[in-house]
Amino acid sequence: MQELNFPKFSFRFKNNENKISIFDSIRKKFVILQPEEWVRQHCVQFLIEEKGFPKSLINVEKELTINNLKKRYDIVIYNPDGSIHLMVECKAPKTTINQNTFDQIARYNLKLNATYLMVTNGLNHYYCQMDFENECYQFLKDIPNYNIKQ
Repeated sequence: MQELNFPKFSFRFKNNENKISIFDSIRKKFVILQPEEWVRQHCVQFLIEEKGFPKSLINVEKELTINNLKKRYDIVIYNPDGSIHLMVECKAPKTTINQNTFDQIARYNLKLNATYLMVTNGLNHYYCQMDFENECYQFLKDIPNYNIKQ
């Protein structure tokens, strides 16, 4: 797999019938290693190891319904009170992040109301903080580290 713009992390792999899988420590199972999954697993480890988010507050690949359509978000981090702190949209490294990507995460966030958004293809990372009052988002240089006092 392609080297990404994240720190180096160690992963568990399994080869079954010539399909390589990577262990997802949040879902506690091996999942087929696709380019987007490679980005998702790096991002999860980045959020845990670099940003200090507890695994217990992280949720990966869950379904949500928007306008009667079933969608899946990549990563959500909850606050201890159950509200959503951060939502992450992961794309494969070859996928260009453009306005459509931001529109997608913004649509998901109409339902989830995350305070922070992150969009990444593993090479480029974009961070936003929601301004619900003015119905817009502000770009940030980084997302804040986990703070237990939230």
